[in-house]
Amino acid sequence: RTLRGMDALVTALHAYPVKACRGLDLDAARLDEAGFAHDRRWLVVTPEGRFITQRETPALARVGTAIVDDGLVLEFPDGARVAVPPGDPRRAREVVVWSDDCSGLDCGDEAAERLGALLGRPVRLVEFDVRVPRLQPDTGPGGALAPVRFPDGYPLLLIGEESLADLNSRLPQPVPMNRFRPNLVVRGLGAYGEDRVLELRAGGVRLRPVKACTRCTVTMTDQRTGARDAAEPLQTLKTYRW
Repeated sequence: RTLRGMDALVTALHAYPVKACRGLDLDAARLDEAGFAHDRRWLVVTPEGRFITQRETPALARVGTAIVDDGLVLEFPDGARVAVPPGDPRRAREVVVWSDDCSGLDCGDEAAERLGALLGRPVRLVEFDVRVPRLQPDTGPGGALAPVRFPDGYPLLLIGEESLADLNSRLPQPVPMNRFRPNLVVRGLGAYGEDRVLELRAGGVRLRPVKACTRCTVTMTDQRTGARDAAEPLQTLKTYRW
């Protein structure tokens, strides 16, 4: 529902089990209070606990993910698959996402060593510690707090197909939707109609947009190879929309 009231079609659903690693294309998604189940449930961090993303380490895009029996499997470019054990509550550690102090459960040495070898730096893999809530301020009426795991901001990211089509009409070469790493992709709002959405309803689910997402260098990164474009699409976006 927008200011005018209209129907939109959900055309794609995505989850990203490990923040900054390759995402999953879903036919259906289970929604909990912190977003899609498993979305940004795991995080790659420095040995000191600072979060790592594609902004400074685009090679994370080369790491595939799968959920098997509610657990995480990492898929590496050489074909190796590593089943990640559950985070160990006895190895809880403080981790930092932007300015938020969070708690993560260390997932052991094998995943950390394989990730470190690919990225060329020491890292650890942690699972979100549900015993220590992370809450983001909701800017809407009532000022409630939104529970999240390890996203940059809020539980879900929404984008419209027409918005990407408008951007691609301005670019020398089009970019795919996965550069923007959305959770929900919709059709029918018109270009940048997401700005005017007051509420999304689907069955018994009601979602209210909270804030716009400022775009960064992740949009310049090929989500299969980790290769980074020198300019686009940010150079063009800066001319009319940030």
